[in-house]
Amino acid sequence: MDIAGSTALVTGANRGIGRRFVEQMLERGAEKVYATARRPESIGVLDPRVAPLYLDLLDGESVSEAAAAARDVMLLVNNAGISTGANLLTDGLDTIRQDLETHLFGTLRVIRAFAPVLAANGGGAIVNILSVLSWVATAEGSGSYSVAKAAEWNMTNGVRVELADQKTLVQGVHLAAADTDMMAGRDAPKIDPVDVARAALDGVQAGAIEVLVDDPSRFVKSALAGDPAQLYGRPSGG
Repeated sequence: MDIAGSTALVTGANRGIGRRFVEQMLERGAEKVYATARRPESIGVLDPRVAPLYLDLLDGESVSEAAAAARDVMLLVNNAGISTGANLLTDGLDTIRQDLETHLFGTLRVIRAFAPVLAANGGGAIVNILSVLSWVATAEGSGSYSVAKAAEWNMTNGVRVELADQKTLVQGVHLAAADTDMMAGRDAPKIDPVDVARAALDGVQAGAIEVLVDDPSRFVKSALAGDPAQLYGRPSGG
């Protein structure tokens, strides 16, 4: 699909990658962009084509109300998320569930609400912002996040299959780290969030179901078919 002339909705649009999506859509000639957040007054993009809208992934009523208000959406970008930093073995299960409730069930809730909207508007596209951690776990306090993103990744695949008949493109976008508030304080190479938005939207226009934004994502994806020791090493004594 072409971005020019389209109507889009972006979750978590008040900062970081979500805000860059809004800006890139405007640059590419989108007719209207619903910019959603838990605090829509914080959107801060001054353009008459931007419509701030309240949406909380964990609030089913807010998701339903957003879908009812945005009946003209053709492109849905699921960007909103959290990272609790929970360790799988030592942190509380309720904390781990927060990651899953947000990334898996929250994102799925939004997709379920907007799938009929997209169908009514010709099929359109869904973009899910995933992570290289969908495919690999690290020892840097990301165990819970990795589990949630792995679940969201395969949910993305499942939704793609289920929406094929209504001609909805479902795209998964993978990256290692972007220079956002969520990654503040992490000592790791970070890409510009605008690169994520550009790559994903280029992919939408090309009909790509998967976009690998950076070298770490490309490396890990290529390593999945090989020996896991390439990613994790071997236990001492093994």
